[in-house]
Amino acid sequence: MTEINGWTSKGFEGVRTAFEANFDAGAEVGAAFSAYHHGDKVVDLWAGVADESTGRPWTEDTLMPVFSTTKGWTAMAANRLIAEGLLDPTQPAAHYWPGFEANGKSKVTVEHLLSHQAGLAWSDVDLTIAEVLEWDPVIAALEAQRPSWEPGTAHGYHALTYGWLVGEVIARVTGRSIGTYLRAEIAEPLELDLWIGTPESVEDRIGALVSSPGGLGGDLALDDSLAEILAPFLGPEGVLTKALGANLGAFDDFGVWNSPEVHRGEIPAANGVCDASSLAKIYAACIGEVDGFRVLDDAQLRDATTQRTTGPNTILMNMDIQFGLGFMLRSPVMPIGGPGSFGHFGAGGSMGWADPTTSMTFGYIMNKMALGATGDERTARLTAACFDAIA
Repeated sequence: MTEINGWTSKGFEGVRTAFEANFDAGAEVGAAFSAYHHGDKVVDLWAGVADESTGRPWTEDTLMPVFSTTKGWTAMAANRLIAEGLLDPTQPAAHYWPGFEANGKSKVTVEHLLSHQAGLAWSDVDLTIAEVLEWDPVIAALEAQRPSWEPGTAHGYHALTYGWLVGEVIARVTGRSIGTYLRAEIAEPLELDLWIGTPESVEDRIGALVSSPGGLGGDLALDDSLAEILAPFLGPEGVLTKALGANLGAFDDFGVWNSPEVHRGEIPAANGVCDASSLAKIYAACIGEVDGFRVLDDAQLRDATTQRTTGPNTILMNMDIQFGLGFMLRSPVMPIGGPGSFGHFGAGGSMGWADPTTSMTFGYIMNKMALGATGDERTARLTAACFDAIA
């Protein structure tokens, strides 16, 4: 039996039971979960092993890469600039980034970028990992890229390109990289252990991602009939395959995500690093004041969580996954919380989420990769336990 560390507020003891159940089921190697209610932390739990290769235990300050959960932070930065009047989502992105308008992109708006409607889910230019981490080669490739569909007519998950597209607009507006802006304007005021581009000083606190059979980084065995059905998405030339790699050979090896070089770079759709408490806290500060600071005011929160997309997500296997201004929204695929609930999941299972109707927010990080774009039984069990506690 795995030793569970941390604490829960009175009434939230069932969350500890749910967290332990994930380990008992063999679904975890190492993980942490935190929750806030009405701006106060009510759950902070951690357990297991942070690095299987060394046996390093998971501790209170263990950090983990959270893949697309990072997109939620990039969305927060963009929406904060919108609230300040420095960024207009209705403007063409080229208004802020003149080189972007080439090859049929003059009418792509900032809103299109934030809501995955730009038709730029991958690049046709193959780049090395060194070029990707330099930033500018990716920007040049995206400037030259022609949209795969007419912008605004469909939505498809921009798994990696989202971060560079939105991040470059933020850089043009602020004169700072997204990682620098996030730290100075949001993470430091809230005293968060949360980065896009980690400093070398925290590298020894970062856990190691673990691939698993049928999970991200592992082999996905499909029978012939299912493989045929999924080929347009997951085949060698499938749209999801290309989006997950952005057609960049740099990401063919899953192991790069455990490298210090990738941790220190800025990939604002995918390489964020944090602890669970900071992840829950940043969402708590989106829906209310925390420690005297708020990320988004009520008006911008309403705008950010207003649905901008309809119909199937053409890259995420036509699932009913809908977006506001950068945030995933509550849907039949993600029935978490009440109306207005929002957040973002990451590959493998990580999650940052907020439910304004109950003032609950969640942060979940782990190292064992599961398969899915919207969490799995681990987050379902934990969030259900939290809602049971306040029912």
